[in-house]
Amino acid sequence: MTSFTPTQLKLISEPHIAQLVTLMSDGSPQISPVWVDTDGINILVNTATGRVKTNNIRRDSRVAIAVFDPENPYSRVVNVTGVVSDIKESGAMEHIDKLSKKYTGQETFPGHNEKETRLIVTIKPTRINGS
Repeated sequence: MTSFTPTQLKLISEPHIAQLVTLMSDGSPQISPVWVDTDGINILVNTATGRVKTNNIRRDSRVAIAVFDPENPYSRVVNVTGVVSDIKESGAMEHIDKLSKKYTGQETFPGHNEKETRLIVTIKPTRINGS
């Protein structure tokens, strides 16, 4: 299956920390906790330049991501295998503020750092499973 069900989209829209897996240069997995969003078709992750995950996806676009409800992790989970189809700066500052509202209730992301360049990473699913 490569499209989200309404139940999966609902879970992704809730403020659950996701686990993003990228590949290191030696092929070993690297896991990062991330805030997630969706456009209904893809998973969207906000990050910054210079991060390990950012460097990894620029080198190898294959990723996996898991979103689960900590109150019911075996029944409410979405696992996605996919490829990074886009990395863009445009709109990334607004996007991190949107995620801040979702995850913290704060209108503005408290970790804004003018020295960082924020990025929106678009993950195109190649496989989706879970409830």
